[in-house]
Amino acid sequence: MENVTIVDYNPQYAEDFKRLNVAWIEKYFKVEEHDLEQLSDPDGYIISKGGHILVAKLDENVVGVCALVKTGEDAFELVKMAVDPSAQGKKIGDQLGRAALRKAKDEGATYVWLESNRILTPAINLYLKLGFKEIPMAETPYERADIKMEVYL
Repeated sequence: MENVTIVDYNPQYAEDFKRLNVAWIEKYFKVEEHDLEQLSDPDGYIISKGGHILVAKLDENVVGVCALVKTGEDAFELVKMAVDPSAQGKKIGDQLGRAALRKAKDEGATYVWLESNRILTPAINLYLKLGFKEIPMAETPYERADIKMEVYL
């Protein structure tokens, strides 16, 4: 296992957060308005509203990110998980996911939910491995979302 560390977000990581997420979204879909809101102002749309962003560093390079958006007194949505293609296959997504679930639990959450797309098979498999289960879809701001999942902590 290489030297991967997970650190809390600070504004110096804003460009990495945006860069990594825009890259994966553009690879499979199109960047939507709600993406740009969160990615262009992570402090305003995520941090200031009680959310968190986690950053994965391989040595000193930022290679992964994910965020928790506070959606209720005891709930977070897991969003914007991305790993640089050069670092995929190193279990970084797994480490980010586990760190996010620990962070949510530490913050008093009883569950975490997410929306994704079924064509993202590695991501769906990771979520299942982390304990997420599929639940019925609800209204979503994302055209690309076709699966909703949650895990109780």
